[in-house]
Amino acid sequence: MRRRKFMVLLGGAAAAWPPAAYAQRGERVWRIGWLSPASGPGRTTESFLQGMQERGYVEGKNLTIEYRWSAGKNEPLEQFAAELSRAGVDVIVTVGTPATLAAKLATSTVPIVFAAAGGPIEKGLVSSLARPGGNVTGLALITDDIKSLEILKEIAPGISRAAFIYDPNTLPGRFGETWLSGARARSRKLKVDLQPVTLSNPDEAAQVLATLPARADALLIGNSTNNILVRGRICTLAAQRRWPTASTGRAFADAGCLMSYGEDQRDMHRRAAAYVDKIFKGAKPADLPVEQPTKFQLVINLKVAAKLGLTVPSTVLARADEVIE
Repeated sequence: MRRRKFMVLLGGAAAAWPPAAYAQRGERVWRIGWLSPASGPGRTTESFLQGMQERGYVEGKNLTIEYRWSAGKNEPLEQFAAELSRAGVDVIVTVGTPATLAAKLATSTVPIVFAAAGGPIEKGLVSSLARPGGNVTGLALITDDIKSLEILKEIAPGISRAAFIYDPNTLPGRFGETWLSGARARSRKLKVDLQPVTLSNPDEAAQVLATLPARADALLIGNSTNNILVRGRICTLAAQRRWPTASTGRAFADAGCLMSYGEDQRDMHRRAAAYVDKIFKGAKPADLPVEQPTKFQLVINLKVAAKLGLTVPSTVLARADEVIE
């Protein structure tokens, strides 16, 4: 996203009506705490702000956002969450599992809305989807990486050993163990041996990528912030090794990997604004059901397919939402 476009979304008519002016007129200036493992604003942040504007909230006018970015490091998230809780924000919006867990640990009273997090029940974020309970609600990811692998197998039927790069902080504890066991069982039905490799810090990317299984012939990439921050490096390595690549996040197809299939997270972040609006109007997170994705995207990078000597079947192309040529 271009910086100018983001600043327009942030500023709006801020010069004409700064927050102090609204306060003087007796109008409420709402405060949001934004907790994200990313390194700065991107398309999903833009989508959230658009969703807020659609509901009458404009940063710099009747809305203030306290941003906290951990740049792929999970360790600072607890400190940032505590800071936001102490700052007296009206709601904390979180991105991903580590940020949401950190926010929940920091406060049991400030409303928390997760814009995207997988397995919210299994990870203890909410009691149930229908009645979350507590102070946390939001939008749940399906995180079906093996569905992406299934489509990759259609494009490259000869693959048999796929390295899977993921952030263990997004698959914590027993939930992660169960999820990985199920994923490996499903991949075996595709006649693909899934070989998990952890990347919990983007600063360790060079070391981790250097130790990927030498006998792998494909790459499955978890849609974690850590992986997104080093997506160019991952896609370049895959191209060098001539590995077909798949992910649930379209950022990887855009960056030079072969394909992606997963939730439209821009849509999810826009929908997160509706939760914030309801909370501002008096709703309790405990009474706001957790929603699931309604839009999915299949993106195929034909330029990468050509370099790998792969012909994408017409049946796959017909299902694609976008083709990069």
